[in-house]
Amino acid sequence: MTFKTHCQMSKGLVDPAPLVDVVFLLLLFFILSSPFVMQSGFGVSLPPSDTPTITSFQPLVVTVTRDNLLFFNNQPTTIEQFEKSLREAVQKDRNRRLVIKADGLVSFGTIVQIRTVAIKAGITLVNEAARTGTSSGTGE
Repeated sequence: MTFKTHCQMSKGLVDPAPLVDVVFLLLLFFILSSPFVMQSGFGVSLPPSDTPTITSFQPLVVTVTRDNLLFFNNQPTTIEQFEKSLREAVQKDRNRRLVIKADGLVSFGTIVQIRTVAIKAGITLVNEAARTGTSSGTGE
């Protein structure tokens, strides 16, 4: 016994609305699930370093721009206010590590001054941030 079907294939237009919806949902999913690391918008160009770096979360960060503007944990400060804020942070959190993010054009004297203030405040470990990758080899 054979059955006959009376179905016909009709050719029509494809509705693009479901396709567009799926594409927008995928786009939204990828945008929201991508890892964003927001860093402060200070004009700091870190010097390059050939040595491997160990990354860890450091809550105490001091940033020095090429104009010698000082920021402690993303807040503008002076060297005197920095020392006071650093002492308070060390007493409150007992964190004894500091990261210095200094522009490549910042003088060595400024970095030494920040290190001295940090040691006086009770910091036991001071690290300097550097850009990973190879150096330019120009001696700068």
